[in-house]
Amino acid sequence: MSGALAVAALVACAVATLPAGLRWIRVAQREHYLPGAATRFAGRWWGSGPARTALIVVGAAGAAAGVVVPAAGIVAALVAGTGPPGLSVRGRTSKLRWTRRCATVGALVVLVTAAAMSLGAVLGGVRGAAVASALAAVGMPVVVDGVLAVLRPVEDRLSRRFVAEAAARVARVRPRIVGITGSYGKTSTKVYAAHLASGRFSVAASPRSFNNRAGLARTVNELLVPGTDVLVAEMGAYGPGEIASLCSWLPPRVAAITAIGPVHLERFRTLERTLAAKSEIAAGAEVVVLNTDDVALAGLAERLEREGRSVVRCSGSDSGADVAVLETEGRLALHHEGRLVGSAPAGPEGLPPARTNVAVAAAVAMALGCTGEEVLARLPSLPAVSNRLAAVRGSNGAVVLDDTFNSNPAGAALALEELRRRSSPGGRRVVVTPGMVELGGAQATENAALARAAAAVATDVVVVGRTNRRALATGLAAADAEGRHVSVRYVARRDEAVALVRAMLGPDDVVLYENDLPDHYP
Repeated sequence: MSGALAVAALVACAVATLPAGLRWIRVAQREHYLPGAATRFAGRWWGSGPARTALIVVGAAGAAAGVVVPAAGIVAALVAGTGPPGLSVRGRTSKLRWTRRCATVGALVVLVTAAAMSLGAVLGGVRGAAVASALAAVGMPVVVDGVLAVLRPVEDRLSRRFVAEAAARVARVRPRIVGITGSYGKTSTKVYAAHLASGRFSVAASPRSFNNRAGLARTVNELLVPGTDVLVAEMGAYGPGEIASLCSWLPPRVAAITAIGPVHLERFRTLERTLAAKSEIAAGAEVVVLNTDDVALAGLAERLEREGRSVVRCSGSDSGADVAVLETEGRLALHHEGRLVGSAPAGPEGLPPARTNVAVAAAVAMALGCTGEEVLARLPSLPAVSNRLAAVRGSNGAVVLDDTFNSNPAGAALALEELRRRSSPGGRRVVVTPGMVELGGAQATENAALARAAAAVATDVVVVGRTNRRALATGLAAADAEGRHVSVRYVARRDEAVALVRAMLGPDDVVLYENDLPDHYP
């Protein structure tokens, strides 16, 4: 009888490794195949509620107990194959894509699992194979991360060919390269800079958020054609040295830093490390453009000037900065070196919410050779940047503020102010948010502060998911104790929030979707 149970446990656990492997490979893919990502997210999912925590404890215990009680392995298979509850295999908002890299990871996961089962069979027969299979199924995030760690140097070598092709193309076309980085504001500033400079130059820009080595190599290889004068490259970083590596084959003539903040603090640990990593973009640049409304960047500007570097200070509030863009009576006023160049009306999309991003973009265009007057003439036609505080009118007549690609405290504050500005007397003001992520030790505090700030503006708050639910609830409770009463609802997924909001809003109402998390977050 025990032999039959061992065989059943082996089959069940072997089958369970398939959905478990696909589930955690999808998470790894969404996290750019960074070793450790699957295990980190497994901790988030299994720790996101007492029921889930109890379930994984039962699963792990079942895998270990299979040595003595073969049937316990079946329990482990059920937990690993179906859990954590809510994390699907294919995904809804972030589907698994079978790229070459994904297939390689999957094949190695299968080989590692098969090797573990074979070793278990050698040491303990069918029961040993069942135990090894159960441990592999329950511990699949660790297996996936181990495979990612092994493959990382291999993938680095494979990508060098595409980087070499991109570097050769850059050398042939010889565009003036603009590098833009920062904790936030990179994409908006890149879009604005490309638009302003294109009045005089032929400009190519990295699309969407193609800001790592693979994305920028693809940008160059696909978009940089002969006759291109300027290449605007958004440069991101998950750690020290990454931007320096990008600049080694894509050297910016003009380097811009938009802001330093707690975004990705989970990886950088401190703002000082963040500043050091982002500052790598300035190493070889002829001109460095800095948002000196940011205290950290104001300090960097002083240091670079002491080193004899050419620095352009930008501001959204100080007309005495080298380049400033201020709001004056609903218009954008452009100042250059203390002189008012002129003011421009808002375009059809309205005034850009972050004037500092426009100021940095204007400074970039002028550093390339555009005149202040040329920049001013193009300000009214600044394009909207998708999912970054874009405003549309919903089918029910309500104003929808889409800030779903935002995950930083400064941007959230701007979004709440925009919600206040667009509200109508007596209308509902709704904030829909899962909170902000990757803020390290500051995440709970910042999300509680976001909730308190939202309660000062909104009539309703809809909290999505479990990732920041506790912190947001803490902030909302504090606001309630202070006399700021709002209606609060909790939903599991964004589509539930959208359906809820559509049913409750009308023409005089405004809803702000502040950040969105893909469904590999709990």
